[in-house]
Amino acid sequence: MLLDVINDMNFPGSADLLKRAVPAAKQIAHLGMRAHAAGIPVIYVNDNFGRWQSDFQSQIRRSISLESPGRDVALLLIPEKDDYFVLKPKHSGFYSTSLEVLLRFLGAETLILTGFAADICVLYTANDAYMRDYAIIVAKDCVASETDAGTRGALGRARNVPVACSAEEACFLIRPRIFSRRPRRAIPHPARDRPGWGATPSRQPQGGRRVQIPRRPPAGNCGSGPSRFESAPHDLIAAYTV
Repeated sequence: MLLDVINDMNFPGSADLLKRAVPAAKQIAHLGMRAHAAGIPVIYVNDNFGRWQSDFQSQIRRSISLESPGRDVALLLIPEKDDYFVLKPKHSGFYSTSLEVLLRFLGAETLILTGFAADICVLYTANDAYMRDYAIIVAKDCVASETDAGTRGALGRARNVPVACSAEEACFLIRPRIFSRRPRRAIPHPARDRPGWGATPSRQPQGGRRVQIPRRPPAGNCGSGPSRFESAPHDLIAAYTV
């Protein structure tokens, strides 16, 4: 999920954000390329910037125009034809938008969040996603704020909500979706596979390493402790939405 990356950066303080957004945009582009290769949906969630008669294509044209301060960022992150987009009126990608309906349609359970600004729209969207029981990953080198302290503070305040990792680590998590033909693990039987029942344990999938993925937070969990992980084989990794 790319938050507010199609942006003309024409606002007070944009110069401070822009110098941090360009390196983040390069990492987002790399992550998006890997997501496309793995067949993972890419969603642009973009502010309408108060232009209620605008659409996403006109925002792209405005952001890549020669007079746009955010041109360099927008050119790095031009959507592909199969990408999705949602326009939002406020900070959170979920507030008064169709994002939740789209995620349900895609069958998404885990969201990888990227974009700007980390201490505003990314943070608000992460909180709203957590309250809807999505597992969340924030690619920490794929987000930026007007100050480095703002980004660190946002990741610190949200430490019990998303899992922060680098773009390269996020790529490793989504990579196994390419190898979808591996045999699935046998579903454990609640009685037959219990110790003492004389059955052999459920078989593990052949080949492939086990990787760490975030556990989807249970309903009602207030996130009072650190994010928990569980180990899962490649073919059991849930669909990720970038």
